Amino acid sequence: MRKVYYIYNPRTQTYDRIYPTVRQRALSILRRLFVGMSLGAGAFILLLIIFGSPSEKELRTENSRLLAQYNVLSHRLDEALGVLQDVQQRDDNLYRVIFQADPISPAIRQAGYGGTNRYEHLMDMANADLVVNTTQKLDLLRKQLYIQSKSFDDVVEMCKNHDEMLKCIPAIQPVSNKDLRKTASGYGMRIDPIYGTAKFHGGMDFSAHPGTPVYATGDGVVVKMGWETGYGNTIEIDHGFGYRTIYAHLRDYRTKLGKKVLRGEVIGGVGSTGRSTGPHLHYEVHVKGKRVNPVNYYFKDLSADDYQRMIHIAANHGKVFD
Repeated sequence: MRKVYYIYNPRTQTYDRIYPTVRQRALSILRRLFVGMSLGAGAFILLLIIFGSPSEKELRTENSRLLAQYNVLSHRLDEALGVLQDVQQRDDNLYRVIFQADPISPAIRQAGYGGTNRYEHLMDMANADLVVNTTQKLDLLRKQLYIQSKSFDDVVEMCKNHDEMLKCIPAIQPVSNKDLRKTASGYGMRIDPIYGTAKFHGGMDFSAHPGTPVYATGDGVVVKMGWETGYGNTIEIDHGFGYRTIYAHLRDYRTKLGKKVLRGEVIGGVGSTGRSTGPHLHYEVHVKGKRVNPVNYYFKDLSADDYQRMIHIAANHGKVFD
């Protein structure tokens, strides 16, 4: 229905009807159209702000899905690192112990990536902390797997050489001592027989008659043979795999420098040369450059009971000859 407009006429005190021009009608229509369009646009924008566009909604859904996947990946990386840690512990405390090899240094296993910030390009991403943390775990897992793989290569190589290593490890007493009566003194702090002061004794002494055969305690090569200050006539055998043995105060030599000897082979005779108070053999075992207690390297000679007796006899009350 078409609208009718009136205007008050104060002179006649009546309402006179107004007939708008075409221009006025057009402006009125345009004004209404503009207001309607503005209200419509405002409502549309408000709906977009509240509910978002279909593409934004899809992006939010995709972001939520990616965030969930990152959380799952981070959790699984934690589990994988836990499993790898168990493998590393077995490697260090079982496999390498069996082959008497040093464990992998924690500094090597846990070493990170140095230098520039490897993750700087990830810092501008949404949920940057989660993304960077997950990427760091992945890099750590990859590096530790590489180190563990190289360690297993070493273990495999040690397996191949295991039989040879067993032949070379010192495993018998250097003199015939089945009844253990020739055991004089063991490894550790002892009273010096000459000066009467406490002194570290770095080997074991075996009392025996001059000329008693001295045996190589494992396969190896004679690398030293001659006079050593304090030790007198001395033989040193390199058994490989980090093991060396020293036989001191010998009366004579029954082998040659550079000769490959076998476990149980006679290499010399007991004597009292050097700094010695009586005929005996001073015997040392060195592992990777360090002197260790020889009592732990008679496992082919001693039963469990004999081992306990040996420890008791070699205690502080034993007589030291050097």
